[in-house]
Amino acid sequence: MKKLLVIFSILSLVSCSEVETGSFQLWYNQPAMEWNGALPVGNGRLGAMIYGKTEQEIIQFNEETLWAGQPHDYTTPGAYQYLDTIRQMLWAGKQDEAHEFANGHFMSQPFGQMCYMPFGNILLNFPGHGTPVNYRRSLSLDNAIASVLYDVDGVHFEREVFSSAPGQAIIIHLKSSEKGKLSFSGGLNSPHISSSVIVENNMVILKGKANNYPKELDRIGKPYPESLLTFESRLTVLENDGNLSVNDSTLIIDGASEVTLALSAATSFVNYADISADPSVRNEKYLAELNGKSYRQLKKSHVADYQSLFNRLKIDFGTSELAARPTNERLNSFYQDEDPALVALLYQYGRYLLISSSRTGTQPANLQGIWNDQMQPPWDSKYTININTEMNYWPAELTNLSDCAEPLMKMVQELVVTGKPTAREHYNLDGWVAHHNTDLWRGAAPINNSNHGIWVTGGAWLSQHLWWHYQFTGDQQFLKEQAYPVLREASRFFVGYLVPDPNHPEWLISGPSNSPEQRGLVMGPTMDHQIIRELFENTIEAANVLGVDTDFAKLLAETKARIAPNQIGKHGQLQEWLEDVDDPANEHRHVSHLWGLHPGKEIHPTTTPELAEACKVTLSHRGDGGTGWSRAWKINFWARLLDGDHSFLLLKNLMVPAGNNPIDYTNKGGLYPNLFDAHPPFQIDGNFGATSGITEMLLQSHLKDKNGNFILDILPALPKALSTGEISGICARGGFEINMKWKAGKLINLEVFSKTGNSCTVRYHGKEIVLDTQAGKKYSVEI
Repeated sequence: MKKLLVIFSILSLVSCSEVETGSFQLWYNQPAMEWNGALPVGNGRLGAMIYGKTEQEIIQFNEETLWAGQPHDYTTPGAYQYLDTIRQMLWAGKQDEAHEFANGHFMSQPFGQMCYMPFGNILLNFPGHGTPVNYRRSLSLDNAIASVLYDVDGVHFEREVFSSAPGQAIIIHLKSSEKGKLSFSGGLNSPHISSSVIVENNMVILKGKANNYPKELDRIGKPYPESLLTFESRLTVLENDGNLSVNDSTLIIDGASEVTLALSAATSFVNYADISADPSVRNEKYLAELNGKSYRQLKKSHVADYQSLFNRLKIDFGTSELAARPTNERLNSFYQDEDPALVALLYQYGRYLLISSSRTGTQPANLQGIWNDQMQPPWDSKYTININTEMNYWPAELTNLSDCAEPLMKMVQELVVTGKPTAREHYNLDGWVAHHNTDLWRGAAPINNSNHGIWVTGGAWLSQHLWWHYQFTGDQQFLKEQAYPVLREASRFFVGYLVPDPNHPEWLISGPSNSPEQRGLVMGPTMDHQIIRELFENTIEAANVLGVDTDFAKLLAETKARIAPNQIGKHGQLQEWLEDVDDPANEHRHVSHLWGLHPGKEIHPTTTPELAEACKVTLSHRGDGGTGWSRAWKINFWARLLDGDHSFLLLKNLMVPAGNNPIDYTNKGGLYPNLFDAHPPFQIDGNFGATSGITEMLLQSHLKDKNGNFILDILPALPKALSTGEISGICARGGFEINMKWKAGKLINLEVFSKTGNSCTVRYHGKEIVLDTQAGKKYSVEI
């Protein structure tokens, strides 16, 4: 490699994005007929889905802490007494007996966890608006505002809806082009049995208690905890130039031309162990903050807050007349026309959804972000941590939304607390452990069924995100106070959990566990070993950076060296298990044993070419279909394998219209009309996985050079379909922001902004140069 002379300019601490792009907007020429066509807004805590109906509008809303259940310890005291028996059964080939025995002695209490629930609906009734013309509804990703426009009898009507983070309320602004022509009524309802609606002081007030979990008993007849959360929401008029009257449950506006409504909502949730808050007091505080503020002021503060995050990154893949059509029409034809502007829209939509569902101080984005209209949602709309929750946060650091990962990292720290008794009672070990799901109450014990619920590396995988945060930001205080304690205690558990393999005593293996979510309980699944190796490696490096725990780091290094290695099987595939039993005809949605390729880093074409080729064989067996999130993961896999065109093929296979299917595990993924990812049904992880995968096509930074500096691999997997474009504000490990532009498949401009002053290696098409930097400076790079 050679040293590079560069020209730099001093920048402010937050670099400016320089790519100019047009408006990013989802739009339609008719109202949504169903929930998966409605448009989402959110402030991290409050989410709403806007149908855009003209006569009887529905705005379905959620508050992130309205869940079934109550504070609860899911651990089974003394379960560790049965651990060795389960292992012996598995080693003896008695898998069915092990399943039954573990279900009887080792699972959580109860067998399942709690579900996320809808809060209610805002109901707006506009008499005489049933036959509009010139209709348009839209969601602007540039300002996070949903709009509805139409004409009735020559009068133009407009609505704007947004969920304000500064205002902690859903704001609805309505106006007509002619004075006195805006008349409507507004109310609330809720699907919870113990709820009621009253009007008081010109406000509609909805109060209630959360429904119990939809199932009364678990699979072995044990009861689910009663729901104890209480909730309240208030719908009030902030501005009105017409006449206001009320009845028992409704606000009535007559003869207006401009009206602003606000909805606040709160529950009694304080944290996973405390539900003593008063939602009425909270709502009074939220609405008091809005008093005296005009719609213009509320909108301005909302837009400024949102754009402080969204505008950090700009992207442009070019445009054409294809982009002038409604979004649903663009989606319908994408597989044929490969409209690059729709790719950019989907990319920014992923960032929009993360900003809208995960903000500092909120809960993490769950299986549906914060949007759910069902009392018994698929998979409880909780946190599935054997892929889905992690995928939600893959774009956070990469796409300059590091702040939005804070809720996930806070949840992991809470799981350390609940995961310690789980480690003690289920495994008789120090440290902490979490299995394949958690919920609002931070359950960490194995749930559902032993054949897939006993999977021990959920917490270890989640720990990766705290390490990433340090890698991208260089924040050593965060590393010391937050990340390292999580990594150290997770590693402490696995030092005790790994056991020698009877067939290869020199190897240490994980077990009982499984390779999500197939073939049942086993000893030594490949995915576990990849996750544990990286956990140990990250913990060792963190200890070295902080200058602590030298002896423990040495123990981890010795233990890591003994973990069973990745193996290539008889079909040339990467083995999913210790035994060479992979079925080439298996097209299961999970491709768990490729974790070391992505999001891990131990497999790559430039460092482990034989294993990378084995990953290609495995992916050829699994196929290019699958559920929505599965297709999204494969976008990332193929990008890491440096095959941009195959990666784009998976993106095309994701960007197809989804049907209105019930839960389906077969080859039926895609996108709904509002571009929500379809498992089916709706699961938001595929949206985030797609944004991550597109990023991996353009920039990868997970590998290091021989000096320990991160390699910034520029356009490593650029597909022909995206041969021209530009992006600014994309982030790399080591504390760098990248601006770049390319044309006809060739890089024509590259700028690297250094946040931390680290050195890096810049790689492009096999060429490498070393870049030494100073914090706060931008470098123009020619390579």
